[in-house]
Amino acid sequence: MTVEAGLLSLLRERGWSLGVAESLTGGLVVASLVSVPGASLTLRGGVVAYDSAIKTSLLGVDAGLLRAHGAVDPEVARQMADGVRHALAVGGRDADMGISTTGIAGPDSPDGQPVGTVHIGVSLPSGTFVTSHVFEGDRAAIREAARVRALEDAFDALS
Repeated sequence: MTVEAGLLSLLRERGWSLGVAESLTGGLVVASLVSVPGASLTLRGGVVAYDSAIKTSLLGVDAGLLRAHGAVDPEVARQMADGVRHALAVGGRDADMGISTTGIAGPDSPDGQPVGTVHIGVSLPSGTFVTSHVFEGDRAAIREAARVRALEDAFDALS
């Protein structure tokens, strides 16, 4: 069983819904989830928030935080994960889980952080956690590593 199928199965067992906010991964996380038959029973949707203005206006990320620290920051990942749960509310009910990715895939780093720096947020009703990583490789490899790790972090949070 893939991590995508396992995550969706755990969410289905709990009757939970999922929302995803992606910057660095640009939709890779959602694309891998929708490849699993029955994903629509759990996955509410995803937001590709590549522009910081979308992070603030749609996901509620604090604009002052973005100005002070940039988009590649653990607290930004936390706020994106929390924000996508609220942004994808249905019938007044937030999504039960939010996943977020933000980072630098390269080839250059505009703010001095190492290329490959990635922060992943997982938001649950009980709280939100963030993991931080520096992945190796080219742009595609970094984005793929972030996609896999985001799904693994979410799976681990439920198991």
